[in-house]
Amino acid sequence: MPDLIAKAAALPLHSRTPLEWGRAVLADPISLLADHAFLEKKAAQNAMELLTRWPGEWLPGWVETMTGIARDEAAHLSQVVRLLTRRGGRLGRTHANPYASQLRALVRLGSHDEIIDRLFASALIELRSCERFSVLATCAAQIEGAEDLAALYNALFSSEMGHYKVFLKAAHRTAGGGVRRKLASVPVESRWQEMLAAEARILAAQPVGPRVHSGVPATSSSC
Repeated sequence: MPDLIAKAAALPLHSRTPLEWGRAVLADPISLLADHAFLEKKAAQNAMELLTRWPGEWLPGWVETMTGIARDEAAHLSQVVRLLTRRGGRLGRTHANPYASQLRALVRLGSHDEIIDRLFASALIELRSCERFSVLATCAAQIEGAEDLAALYNALFSSEMGHYKVFLKAAHRTAGGGVRRKLASVPVESRWQEMLAAEARILAAQPVGPRVHSGVPATSSSC
């Protein structure tokens, strides 16, 4: 699916995932799907958490937007769990995602900038997931018996792209006019670029393994 790779290449990420990463993680599809299911669960929870964190006294459309994202992520969770079950896997009770945890650690808690950082962190997770799904869809399409995975990741690419844009737009809207109090202590675009650079460093430090946000193998080649 070269069209997805081309679209992913246009994303503003500061690093790119080689196709070799996709081949490596797809070697253990059950572990990959189990990790992915928890990511969708946490994405739905994140949207629900943001539901009541509108900036200022009120922001029209905020609740509807976060409700829609939560609904989408819950639907994705159902899709992933269905594929996991078909392959004989099941969810564990606990899950850790150091990549997402380290991104959220960048949020400046207790400041007027907190909500902007939360939105940026959410946008980054969706953005990287979008890029990773393009790689997974491309590599799965070349593996016999992985047609269901190729279809899943191809479909989720567009959804993650949409969520990334929603979170990014919400951050800019929050930092701009229409909010009664000052929310940003630094220009919003500068902060976005800082967090993009930090995201690339955080991802590069992750260990390899069958996870959506794992590190890249030491050697890389095409699928």
